[in-house]
Amino acid sequence: MSRECFLSGKRTVFGRQYTRRGLAKRKGGVGRKITGNNARTFKPNIQKVRAVVNGRVMRVKVAAKFLRRGMVVKPVRRTWTPESEAAKK
Repeated sequence: MSRECFLSGKRTVFGRQYTRRGLAKRKGGVGRKITGNNARTFKPNIQKVRAVVNGRVMRVKVAAKFLRRGMVVKPVRRTWTPESEAAKK
């Protein structure tokens, strides 16, 4: 599946969006009525990142929630440049 989290398996799911009118009974109304429903999709926030998986650097799709939690180990950033190598000689 193209839009699926590598870690959690989260992916696009389908549902409905209900439109309601009226005042809730607890607020003194006669209750909320559904006046329409539309099909919609719920899409997780999937990001493509380079991560270390089983000791190898791979590009994986991960939900942003897992990036924020720190569950993705990113590879060490490369600091070597050809100019610095030439300056040492």
